[in-house]
Amino acid sequence: MALKTHIHREDGAQGGRYIATIEGTAGEGKLVYRRSAPGIVIANHTGVPPAFQGQGIAAQLVERLVADAQAEGFKIIPACSYVAAQKRRHPEWASVFVNG
Repeated sequence: MALKTHIHREDGAQGGRYIATIEGTAGEGKLVYRRSAPGIVIANHTGVPPAFQGQGIAAQLVERLVADAQAEGFKIIPACSYVAAQKRRHPEWASVFVNG
């Protein structure tokens, strides 16, 4: 059974994070980013609790980051290895990454 998640974004002047809350649990996943220049964010870390790994929660966080980059016009530097791996798996996202 797929876990129902809700993703929200906490954004500040220096950076922020995406938080995935997992319905019916105290668990949450997160993707942390910082701003390096106007229109550029660096995705630093993506993580989910061990009990929820392999459930697609981290992928949902990256998908939300990419959707926001497409909607808002910023570019992503994938410093996080998971975000970099998702970039390689999704060539259709090249336009939102620095050096596509």
